[in-house]
Amino acid sequence: MRINYSGNEYREIHSQYKNVLNSLILSLAKAFSIHAGCVIIYFKTGSAMTKEEFLYIRHLIGKSQSQMARVLGCSLKAIQSIEQGWRNIPMYIERQTLFLLHMKRSPEVRYRPCWTIEECPEETRRKCPAWEFKAGHICWFINGTICHGDTQAGWKEKMEMCRHCKVFRAILPSADKTETD
Repeated sequence: MRINYSGNEYREIHSQYKNVLNSLILSLAKAFSIHAGCVIIYFKTGSAMTKEEFLYIRHLIGKSQSQMARVLGCSLKAIQSIEQGWRNIPMYIERQTLFLLHMKRSPEVRYRPCWTIEECPEETRRKCPAWEFKAGHICWFINGTICHGDTQAGWKEKMEMCRHCKVFRAILPSADKTETD
């Protein structure tokens, strides 16, 4: 049996579904905390970047909304919609935003490879794409890496693990550092 909805009925159901999903995502992540005059991003659960995280990172890398749109290859309206919470952040926007933040960090933080930080065994290193491409400083950016003995299926699952990892968290501001990079 097939149910046909009119355009307005479909839009109303879609809008309600989207609102429920947005409120669920926002309730899963505590976006900001203030400690010693510094704002710290906490990634509690889930893998989706929140609008607050996006806005904060945009400010850290020193871009206006229109500059951010140009760098990310999207429209100004898309950036405004993301920051207002009207649009979920697409995976490619999240990845590029995190990459830009990474590139703003100091070289000491940026180029310390994951296999050194995590003390990966030689056998694991040889199988890992991060080792193969000598990209241990951006292992979180590459799908298929072997983290803690596991390979994640996709970006969402990978970021859920990465957000708790000290390699990934090194690109984020912390309470004992000031952001002058």
